[in-house]
Amino acid sequence: MSTTNIPLSGERLWDSLMEMARIGATAKGGSNRQTLTDLDSEGRHLLRRWAEAAGCSVAVDRLGNMALTRPGRDRARKPVAFGSHLDTQPTGGKFDGVLGVLAGLEILRAVHEAGIETEAPLMLINWTNEEGARFSPPMMGSGAAMGIFTEAEVLAKQDPEGKAFGAELARIGWQGDADPAALQDIAAYFELHIEQGALLERTGLDVGVVTQALAQSWYEVTVEGEEAHGGSPMAGRRDAMMAAAPLVAAIEEIALGAVGAAGEPGRATVGRLTVYPDSRNIAPSRVWFSIDTRHGDPALLARMGEEIRARAAAIAAARGVRIAVEDFWHSPLTPFDPALVGRVRDAAVRLGIPHMDMPTGIGHDAVYVARKVPAAMIFCPCHGGISHNEAESITPAWAEAGLRVLADAVLATAGIAKG
Repeated sequence: MSTTNIPLSGERLWDSLMEMARIGATAKGGSNRQTLTDLDSEGRHLLRRWAEAAGCSVAVDRLGNMALTRPGRDRARKPVAFGSHLDTQPTGGKFDGVLGVLAGLEILRAVHEAGIETEAPLMLINWTNEEGARFSPPMMGSGAAMGIFTEAEVLAKQDPEGKAFGAELARIGWQGDADPAALQDIAAYFELHIEQGALLERTGLDVGVVTQALAQSWYEVTVEGEEAHGGSPMAGRRDAMMAAAPLVAAIEEIALGAVGAAGEPGRATVGRLTVYPDSRNIAPSRVWFSIDTRHGDPALLARMGEEIRARAAAIAAARGVRIAVEDFWHSPLTPFDPALVGRVRDAAVRLGIPHMDMPTGIGHDAVYVARKVPAAMIFCPCHGGISHNEAESITPAWAEAGLRVLADAVLATAGIAKG
């Protein structure tokens, strides 16, 4: 089954991307539409209007996840779902997450215009707070829907200003009454997303067939020493910063040394660091920082954590400080459903679109969904691999290639009603 005769419009998809990008547009050409803000609400209203015009009903659950559904002929069949997220980073781009939502919308529009009836219902999902920029951790809407978080803990989360997730969701008018767990009752889930890496662009391919998500372990590190005047002698200091610095430097060394069977090293990032008392002429008594580690081999990921702890213990002993390395979050290696991955690959072959199999090292809503429901992902190239950045950029041709593979896989799964 091919989508050749379905009036998918790459031009309309692109126009929709540009229209959505005007909501929260930044001076440098990106988007700032953080979750549960007034701008997030405005983007949601636009999506709702577009989906209703394409014949969809709209349901919103207690965490704000939006499910926009077009009925199928066989009401007994579970929906075939697809989607992503509309929320952005504070200095986000136009395409991260939004491409997957609006490509899904284009499928609904094209099917509606053609008067096509699918056997199974089609469902477009806009997940709440994928980014985790304002409320941490990320992927809260999909995580709670799949039972990884409880509703209560999500609703109680606070942003840096002390505003609660639940209160802000209610304030912007997007707290529905549907049960988030109902989103487990779907037949399949597909997500189109920009790669957020440069592999596809470097290899000249238009589509990535995502086979699995790398395992991830995040840590929080606290180094405690003793304050000292900047003019005091160096001997005898218990400077928390001078103990933190070699440990931070070691993170990269440990990741690069964790080389798997395929020759791929680990990945590690220190993304946040705070210092106390944060004065120019005081040796700090406390330093806190985050560590994000990822690997395609769970055993090597665990070894990276062990090496970080061993290095921390050695530095603490040598410098007379205390270093605590605490577990913060873990996501296991998550394979995507082989049948759906095959369907994506078959779609790319059938449509003549250059593609390759690849993993994702980045968390997405599809990764959480895959723990409960058959799921697959499709990657679209992005220039230079730049993402979470106002300079994030793709081409209309890349967007359309991803759209067509997504539509083909979705409709092959849902089935087109005959007669």
